[in-house]
This record gives sequence, structure tokens and C-alpha cells, in this order.
Amino acid sequence: MVLITGTGREIKVTPNFSKRTFTLRVDGTKYRTIQFNGKEFEQARLFWTGNDWEQFLKTDEYYKV
Repeated sequence: MVLITGTGREIKVTPNFSKRTFTLRVDGTKYRTIQFNGKEFEQARLFWTGNDWEQFLKTDEYYKV
């Protein structure tokens, strides 16, 4: 899914159901989240907005691919 942040940034979010991770593509750069627990993964997949993912990228819970 492609989400737009409040600042107009485009974030493409792709879930990996078996690993409970997400791949994020932002401004030509690819990131992968660390593994979520089952409940967090479903909440992020269903309810997180572009702004939520933008805030997530300010944490250290992902790595550059």
C-alpha cells in the first residue's frame, strides 16, 4: 500500500506475513522493520497511517536493506 504523510512524503509499505515484518520504500531507499509480535503486526497493517510510519522511521526498530 502507498501512504502519504502529512508532509507529502510517499511511503510504500509491504507486509511480510510469515516473518511479521514490513518493507518500507521511502524516497528511493528501502528499509525493513524488525519483527513485530502478532497483535502489533496486525494493528500496524490495518490502522497505521503515513504519519505513523514516518514517526516509526525516527526509531531504531528498522534497518536499511
